[in-house]
Amino acid sequence: MNKSILVISGIILVIGAIIAASALFTVHQTQQALILQFGNPVRVVQAPGLHVKLPFVQNAEFYDSRILDLDPPAQEIILADQKRVNVDAFARYKIKDPLEYRKRAQTDANFRDVFGSRLNAAIRAGIGKILLGDMLTEKRAQVMSRIAEQMKAFAPEFGVEVVDVRIGRTDLPEATAQSVYNRMRSDRVANAAQLRAVGEQQKLRIQAEADRDRTIIIAEAQRSSQILRGEGEGERNRILGSAFGKDPEFFDFYRSMEAYGEALGEGTTMVLSPDSEFFRFFGSGNPK
Repeated sequence: MNKSILVISGIILVIGAIIAASALFTVHQTQQALILQFGNPVRVVQAPGLHVKLPFVQNAEFYDSRILDLDPPAQEIILADQKRVNVDAFARYKIKDPLEYRKRAQTDANFRDVFGSRLNAAIRAGIGKILLGDMLTEKRAQVMSRIAEQMKAFAPEFGVEVVDVRIGRTDLPEATAQSVYNRMRSDRVANAAQLRAVGEQQKLRIQAEADRDRTIIIAEAQRSSQILRGEGEGERNRILGSAFGKDPEFFDFYRSMEAYGEALGEGTTMVLSPDSEFFRFFGSGNPK
């Protein structure tokens, strides 16, 4: 009898444990739960802790309550100036209403596909209205702000809240990048040629100014030398004239000595008469 009671009690305890395991569930602080009854959602549990549901009839699906990331594939966008760029955008979102999320998205993969397509469409529509140069200005931030507001307006349809929308990176396609590189290279080559031309022009101008200054300086120096030479010759003649006026015979003698010095150099041979006027100061007939 006692053995039967123990068996029955054990069976009851096992059944109770199974029922309790089916009726109780725990919601982690980073999660939220959606209670389904025969596959139909009935309520949402967002408070963390231990909760109760109908055993065997209801089951719980758990959804992350943290900020999640959505990173759809990069896409090629044609800008307003017909330039092509590869844009890789991403979004950050939170699941606010698991019931609406399950009804619209059904699965995480389906949500990422549908909402990622909407994000890429909004990026394509917004970025396609600006120029390539605007991607490096504050206009890019303004466009991204409008796209974020647009995605935040879409978000409640899926039971989510969009926290942020950003462009991760923007690259030029290979052909466009090569075209931009070639254009930049041509601009730099033309700029270098212009700088060389300006430098050559300045060089010629400086050389011309230097040649002009050189000619002027030489001319001034020659003029000054001629003036000084003339003044020296004049002073010399004045002195000689004064000396000639004081002693004409000595002046005649001095001039003759100068003539001898210039005419009678080393190896000079002269054939003249002994009584030639040129050698009048070499004779003894002139006591002075």
